[in-house]
Parts: sequence; C-alpha cells; structure tokens
Amino acid sequence: MIKRIVEISQSQSRLSIKYGQLIIGQNGSERSIPCEDIGVLLVDHQGVIYTHCVFTELLSKGAAIVLCGANHHPTGMLLPLESNSVQTERFRFQIEVKEPVKKRLWKQIIQTKIKHQAKLLGKENKVYKSMMSLRSRVKSGDTSNIEAQASRKFWGSFFQEVISSGLIKDFKRDINGHGPNKLLNYGYMVARAAVARALCSAGLLPSLGLHHRNRYNAFCLADDIIEPFRGFVENKVREIYQSGDYEDELNQQIKAKLLEVLYEEVNIGGFKGPMMVGLHRTCASLVRVFKNEQKFIELPVL
Repeated sequence: MIKRIVEISQSQSRLSIKYGQLIIGQNGSERSIPCEDIGVLLVDHQGVIYTHCVFTELLSKGAAIVLCGANHHPTGMLLPLESNSVQTERFRFQIEVKEPVKKRLWKQIIQTKIKHQAKLLGKENKVYKSMMSLRSRVKSGDTSNIEAQASRKFWGSFFQEVISSGLIKDFKRDINGHGPNKLLNYGYMVARAAVARALCSAGLLPSLGLHHRNRYNAFCLADDIIEPFRGFVENKVREIYQSGDYEDELNQQIKAKLLEVLYEEVNIGGFKGPMMVGLHRTCASLVRVFKNEQKFIELPVL
C-alpha cells in the first residue's frame, strides 16, 4: 500500500489520536486519517498543537515525522527505533562493510546522478556532452570530486529556458536563496524524509553513511541515497515554473505539487511504481550489497 504524506501548515491546527486515527482539527472542523496509512507527517507551522501520542502512535506504525522552523526549513526528524525484525543483524552488516564497497557504491550513485542531470538538460544542450564525459571520469569514491564539477555545469544551464521566457531573472543554486531555491529546498526535504523512513524500514542506520560523514548529521546515509532521486524534484520544480503557476510565496498549492513527486512513477530494477514504494526496493538492495549478495544497488532511471 502506498503511504500518504500529510502536511500540516495552517495555524490553529490541532492534532490528536483516537482509535488509531490521526485527528486533524482545523477551523472548527475535524478530519481523520488512519495512522497506518501515513508515511510522513510534515508539520510546517509554529502554531500547531498536538498531543504526545501523535508522535508515539505514528512512530509505532513506521511513519517519519518532520518538524519545520519559522523559515520552513526542517529543524528535526523523528524516525521509529524498531521498524525491522532483523534490525540488529543488519546493523552489524552495515557497520562491518568494507571501505572499497562504500567507494564502489558512491561511484555508482554519482554516475547515476550525473546521468540524470544530463538527461534533464537534454542532448541539445551545449553542456550535455561534457556532462556525460564527466560521468565516465568518476572514480571509485569520486576522489576527484567530479560530482561538484558536474553540478556547476548543471545549475548553470538547468533553468535557462525559464530565464529566457522571463519567468525568473537569473538563478544561482543557494540553500538560502529565493525563487526556485525555496521549491528545491522543500522538495529535497520531503524526499529526504521518505528516504530516511525507507532506510529504517530496511533495518539500516540512517546516520552511518557511505560517503557523507558528519558527526552532527543523523542522516548521512539518507543524504547518500537521495542523490540519484534529486532529479525528480528538480524536474518538478521546472515544470511548476514553466506552467506559470508559481507565485513568490511557497503556498499550499505549490507544496501540494511538490509532494506529488513521491507518488510519481519510477523505474527501479525492473519495478515500475510510485517513488514511495521504489525507495524501499533501493534500500532493500542496499541491504543485499552489505550482505555480499550483490555488487550494486538498484537505483532509479529518470
């Protein structure tokens, strides 16, 4: 079953639990959603009120909970501690995996990411060939940081059509920037939560990464695995601008369009279905790599 993404961004919202249902009270009315149907709860308003059992009940059903600050950026994420019956065994496989395996997987991830970036630009784009050339030069562990070189080329060209049409003046990828940056940040944040949830469901530690290593980051592995999925967010953001539906504010309508990314069809290892389901296939394949049952993980085809 496809899990739902529930976003709460209205003031005066009250969340509670009754008979296994999430009760959402807004503007004097209530609606309910079965907790077992929820994959991610996203709370994006400072005035939301909730009871303690909202968190404990959703976590017990395997949901991820993302809490945002006043700037609409995520300030924290809650994930279930026990979401897989063989979790301890898989932790051990993950901890004991050798460095060459991690470097091989990171090479695969970066090559897939660059291939997606090139496809989003299109073969007629002037930097397409150089992007594909960079992809072929990625070494084990990406020791030459080809990822950064490809990203500079990608962001320098990706929104050119939108700029040429006058919908935006210019663009520079900046996490604190305006315009498309706000949409990208929001889309990445939701996708990251879905990845972290899928990793926990697979019995893996989201904090123990393949490439990302930061003592202050509890989601290093999620930040690794999200890389080849970023293209789906980027494509959606460009579609929103090209459709002319975007306003200066990241409103409810735009957020809803960005949440659609997790329900779009992806092709992963022969599986075709919603990204929310496909993420579990990717994470399950990562477990098999850690157990030395296969060499590469299953990643999406954009």
